[in-house]
Amino acid sequence: MSMAAQVRSVHSSPAPAGRPERHADVPSRPQLRVVGGGRATAGKAVRGFRRLLEWTRTRTTPLFHITVAVVFLVGTLLGALALRTQMVEIAFESSQVESRIERLSQDVEDAQTQLDLLKASLPERAQEMGMVPQEGSITIDLNGYNTSEGGTQ
Repeated sequence: MSMAAQVRSVHSSPAPAGRPERHADVPSRPQLRVVGGGRATAGKAVRGFRRLLEWTRTRTTPLFHITVAVVFLVGTLLGALALRTQMVEIAFESSQVESRIERLSQDVEDAQTQLDLLKASLPERAQEMGMVPQEGSITIDLNGYNTSEGGTQ
């Protein structure tokens, strides 16, 4: 016999010998997975930081670039917060100044009203004191007056 005649065909079955084949409708064995034990949140933070370090070591981006980006973002947020706080303070001061201006304007109006009332009552009070109003008035215009340098006037 030749070598080619000695070759046997082997038919394998997915089921071990002596067990019948399972059908597709039979549920398969559940997959196993690892569940980490939960410690305090500090342990999670440390594990997360370690994972971040491992991730940065496996990537082409070094930890320095990530740190710079995080510092830039935090700085931007703090800068925006500082600007917003400054704007609120300025708006508050502006509203206080406007209210002071309104109060002072009201005080000026009150004083002007009181002055107008006093001016209106002045002739009446002068007559009560025995003063007589002037009937004729004389006006002297000194706009055209020139002094003579050598003479007396």
